[in-house]
Amino acid sequence: MTQLLHPAAQHGFSAAAELYQQVRPSYPQEIHAWLTEQLHLNADSHVIDLASGTGKFLPYLIPHSGQLTAIEPVTEMLAQLKLTYPQVETLQAFSDHIPLPSQSIDAVLSAQAFHWFANMDSLKEIHRVLKPQGHLGLVWNQRDTQVDWVNALAERLAPLEGGTPRYHSGLWQKVFEHQPLFQLKSLHQFAQQQTGTVEQVVSKRLLSTSFIAAMPLEQQQDLKHQFEQIVQQYTGKQPQDEISFPYITYAYHFQKIAE
Repeated sequence: MTQLLHPAAQHGFSAAAELYQQVRPSYPQEIHAWLTEQLHLNADSHVIDLASGTGKFLPYLIPHSGQLTAIEPVTEMLAQLKLTYPQVETLQAFSDHIPLPSQSIDAVLSAQAFHWFANMDSLKEIHRVLKPQGHLGLVWNQRDTQVDWVNALAERLAPLEGGTPRYHSGLWQKVFEHQPLFQLKSLHQFAQQQTGTVEQVVSKRLLSTSFIAAMPLEQQQDLKHQFEQIVQQYTGKQPQDEISFPYITYAYHFQKIAE
């Protein structure tokens, strides 16, 4: 493994791997059709889940793959994945050094992760392992900030981000500019909600964010209280009350340009 992890990813995800598995939202059911109709996954497909984390995206890939390989560099995240999905083949590796043969993979998927390694070395390596006309799918769940209390939470988070790579910054898209490796075929958007207590789906979910999970525990607990105060201010709900957290899922389909 040659690539260095961003410090926020290394420290945050190492410390919060179990919390990540517990509180991160799943993905909308429409993703199943997107995988089969857009990326053409089927029982013969060899698929990589790149930067698989704790395996939150695996339930969507398992039914549509003949062979599935989960690749994740963070030891603690990979351990959580193996606990939940012991049947899935795993590799501990970075995105710029995938230990699989050239032109052997039908599709590479990366959910909630590509912004961490949006560089040309990674893009070239993904291109290398994909078969001619192979597929690259990038998926992100994003908070729906059109909802007032969600937007208030986002405004509280913004000054804490610093230089941490984030999907919503759009910087990850720059690697696709003026490159001969992939072409964007489509972008689909899906709406979904994660329902649970305010503590579970709002405050603890936000504590699993990389740059917050890397903070001292006392600072995390102070932020947790602030998040719950914001929700109470806008909705009147207490930490143990049920709430539905709205998300928009963005699903990008790229196709390999044959050499």
